[in-house]
Amino acid sequence: MSVSQMIDRASTDTDNSEIKVAIVDDHESVRLGLRAAFQDEGYDVVHVAPTVGDLVSGLAGREVHVVVLDLSLGDGSTVTDNVKGVQAAGAAVLVHSIADRVTLVREALAAGAAGVIPKSSATKTVIAAAATVARGDVLNNLEWATAIDADRDFAKAQLGRREREILHLYASGLPLKLAAEQLGIGYSTAREYLDRIRVKYVEVGRPAPTKVDLLRRAVEDGILPGLDPDGVDN
Repeated sequence: MSVSQMIDRASTDTDNSEIKVAIVDDHESVRLGLRAAFQDEGYDVVHVAPTVGDLVSGLAGREVHVVVLDLSLGDGSTVTDNVKGVQAAGAAVLVHSIADRVTLVREALAAGAAGVIPKSSATKTVIAAAATVARGDVLNNLEWATAIDADRDFAKAQLGRREREILHLYASGLPLKLAAEQLGIGYSTAREYLDRIRVKYVEVGRPAPTKVDLLRRAVEDGILPGLDPDGVDN
């Protein structure tokens, strides 16, 4: 959905109060500004907080549809943990970030964020994007996808066909022995492929020592769709 379509849909909605919004940002001025803007448009802002931990405790089981989440919070938390924490509370995640944090944006999308909106966007655009995400519609992230593709610090590991096949099966949760059997190769050969995959990820600055890390790399590189890494054993 394009920005103009988002705004048109949001502006024609007559009962914005049905959409429950929360805001997480470690800058008080941003929290208060967004809360006021959402409330002015009739949205139900159920909570604002400086961290995801504060959000979860402050919600106390209350329903929330979308959380507008700053990427870089001052409590030392990781982007992945914050996105997962919001999702565990039952809400979709709209990342609200400045445009030069491409690495963090990429991590947020890999973790399952539903969309990204730049902090340079007009407030009306941010509100429309939040409404889009809350309704379960697709947010057009073309601007951010372009930025990610242009990020020179992000290098995909150049995996061969067999390496990609092993990574796909193993990172999906299949034991290495069964992955080898499915591909018709020996266990020792599959282990060599797996070791080679890990070396290649180290070489591009994206180490993957555990099975969960390999799952994340596979999602980032488009080898697997966005799966839940919590369901994969190390």
